[in-house]
Amino acid sequence: MATLTEQNTFELFPHVADIGIRGQGQTMEKAFEMAAMALTSVVTDPQNVSPTIHVRIHLEEKDPELLFLDWINSVIYEMDIKRMLFSVYEVSIKSGVLEAQIKGETVDLHKHDPAVDIKGATLTELKVIDLNGQWLAQCVVDV
Repeated sequence: MATLTEQNTFELFPHVADIGIRGQGQTMEKAFEMAAMALTSVVTDPQNVSPTIHVRIHLEEKDPELLFLDWINSVIYEMDIKRMLFSVYEVSIKSGVLEAQIKGETVDLHKHDPAVDIKGATLTELKVIDLNGQWLAQCVVDV
C-alpha cells in the first residue's frame, strides 16, 4: 500500500513544457507507488480521492525503466478510460512481472477540481535507480 513516510516520498520536479513526477522508497515497488501518487497530485490532491473502486494492473517487462514507463502509462490509461482518479497504489514486482491493485473513485469535478489532463509518460528524464538502498523512479509526463 502506498503510504507516505520519511523513506517513501513523492514530488513534482520542474520541466520546461511538461511536469516531472518522481517517487522514492525503500524498494522499487514503493518508488513506483510514490511516483503514481505524484501522478495523481498533478491532477488533484490525492487526499481528496476516496479508494472505493479497485482496479488491477498486470505488466511484464524485464527492463525496470521500461516497466516503470508502462506502469505510469497504465495508470494514465485507467484514469482516462474509466474517468477515475486513484489514491491507493499497491505494487508487487517479481522477475519483471508487475502486479498492482489501485484504488480510487470516479472523477467528481466539484470535489476533485482537476487541474490538468495527463496525456502520457515520456522517456524524458526516465530513471529507475537504487541510490544506496533508496529507490528512485521518475519521468516527465505530457500534459
